[in-house]
Amino acid sequence: MFSRVGAYGAIHALLAVALGAFGAHGLEGKISNDMLDVFETGVRYHMYHGLGLLLLALIADRIGTSKRMLWAGRLMHIGIFLFSGSLYALSLTDLSVFGPITPFGGVAFIAAWALTAMSLWRSSSR
Repeated sequence: MFSRVGAYGAIHALLAVALGAFGAHGLEGKISNDMLDVFETGVRYHMYHGLGLLLLALIADRIGTSKRMLWAGRLMHIGIFLFSGSLYALSLTDLSVFGPITPFGGVAFIAAWALTAMSLWRSSSR
């Protein structure tokens, strides 16, 4: 089950590298420096949470799976789409409608890490 979470993490890391290269080589001079910074923030958090999904798979392998761990993976995945995806869309279109979506992704990331911490805390107290 969590091997699939790890696979999603690897796919997200791959996409983050590809999008980072696209941003560095394909967008420079085509969008403003401010929007390039927004794009790069999306890439950075995309990579962090792709690696986070890989980490969740390793943790689940060690301490076992739980509903908390399952939801941590789901929320991290959703957070990538909402947070990074909205930043990619904002930077490429310069449409401010995408800006209000970003915080929902941030909340998903925070909740995912909180659930991960709770899972580890409960595992250590057994």
